[in-house]
Amino acid sequence: MHIPDGFLSLPVSLVTWAISIALIALALRQVKVDYQDRAVPLMGICAAFIFAAQMINFPIPGGTSGHLLGGTLAGVLLGPWAGTLVMTVVFIVQAVLFQDGGLTVLGANIFNMGLVGTFGGYYLYKTLRSALGFNRWRGMAIAVAITAWLSVVVGSLVCALQLAISGTVPLAVAVTAMVGWHILIGIGEALITLVAISYVWRTRPDLLYDPPRIAAQKYPLPNLDPR
Repeated sequence: MHIPDGFLSLPVSLVTWAISIALIALALRQVKVDYQDRAVPLMGICAAFIFAAQMINFPIPGGTSGHLLGGTLAGVLLGPWAGTLVMTVVFIVQAVLFQDGGLTVLGANIFNMGLVGTFGGYYLYKTLRSALGFNRWRGMAIAVAITAWLSVVVGSLVCALQLAISGTVPLAVAVTAMVGWHILIGIGEALITLVAISYVWRTRPDLLYDPPRIAAQKYPLPNLDPR
């Protein structure tokens, strides 16, 4: 899904840049207002983990491979706002240092592979988790697996639509090639995301953006009242 330079038309590139910049600007403002200082180190650790995990490719049938995107992982761990900033940094570094995707279409790549997961993935995860059991591991696990898989599939579909609208490839060919393979790649995304979030759930659930009730009991906030 790393779109190279020249594969999108100018109007499509400009629209995706505008959407991505708007969401990133909102994320910057929201993080300044809502997040505590302790979230900054966690953002750095999350960015480093996602960046390293994306370097590991797993093979899929047909002689190709896939890797973690990480949008849903960042959204579940940090929330949609801080998660958006983490994914933006990851894809900028990849594009500048490793030429994974073009610079002129970086807005589209950030949106497709990052923001779809951090925003869409997070809010779907929260809805499913609330319905399945907000404080239960099983509710969290099912919600994480579904949303992580779906974020990859939806991201690939959006990418296919962008390529088709740009006239790069016919819509039927783009959808078949992109969505077909990313249905399988999404399984790997779901497994990696579930393992990572489950580890945090069992060891430090208070670090999750939406911690279960057990986190408040095991890691109570300190009493800061000077009286």
